[in-house]
Amino acid sequence: MTVGDRVEGFYLLRNALSKQAASGKPFLSVELADATGSMEGKVWDYSGPVSPADIGAVVKIRGSVSEFRGALQLSIERIRLAAEGDSYNVADLVPTAPLDADAAWAELRTMAESITDGDYRALCLKVLETYGERFRTIPAAKSVHHGFLNGLLMHTLFMARTADYLAGLYAAVVDRSLLLAGTILHDVCKCEEFTTSPLGLVTSYSLRGQLMGHLVLGSQAVAKAAEALGTPEEKAVLLQHLLLSHHGEPEFGAAVRPICAESELLSCIDTMDSRMEIYRETLEEIPAGTFSRRIFSLEHPVYRHN
Repeated sequence: MTVGDRVEGFYLLRNALSKQAASGKPFLSVELADATGSMEGKVWDYSGPVSPADIGAVVKIRGSVSEFRGALQLSIERIRLAAEGDSYNVADLVPTAPLDADAAWAELRTMAESITDGDYRALCLKVLETYGERFRTIPAAKSVHHGFLNGLLMHTLFMARTADYLAGLYAAVVDRSLLLAGTILHDVCKCEEFTTSPLGLVTSYSLRGQLMGHLVLGSQAVAKAAEALGTPEEKAVLLQHLLLSHHGEPEFGAAVRPICAESELLSCIDTMDSRMEIYRETLEEIPAGTFSRRIFSLEHPVYRHN
């Protein structure tokens, strides 16, 4: 889109805030998105019915592209919620992981089944079965990295491939079975942490997600499965430790610091994969030979070289 373009169509309402102008008149500040990106917009002299309660829904808008403080912005003349009879393609609105989801899920299952220690294998498969379809489809985050459909699956699979390789490289130090089980399950309880829109994107956090977080919820899921399977205590606690410590440091959300080789390596793999995905998503948005804006999660801009 460029300044002056007329726009009419269906978009995802990613965010919305009801505000009041200096004149006292209400207006709606929105963030609209489709599979290609997002843009801020304003609906002036507007008090409803579209509101912040509709975040995650599909809306139809009519307006034009303007510029505000150097950034493109939509000046929206009309906005309404999509109706049952409207025709639009969900795939055009919601970003999806760049992989074959069925093949990726099959590969991840195969890796879980390849865990040689029977206790860790059984634990891993049991927890995976608990979350099943939701694990396959949800994003790995609300934004930051892998914030698209099948994002959690992509993030976990790429990490599992890396863990499998590094377990061989550091075979004298690392128990492959423990590392692989911890890697596959490290974010599994994002299935409980997130609430999602009808289109499947993360809109907010559940009560349990806000009060406990996916690290603690994941540890509880492992403990419950271990009790049902009669898993030896040390193995169950070690796997819980990997989930509780994979954010590395308390300031980054870790419940405890990594204190075994497998938890240290899992934390490194998680950081590496999330940062590489941030680079991938950023590089797609900028031409060769240019710098991006400052990326908050990286704390610096990104340069795309030729």
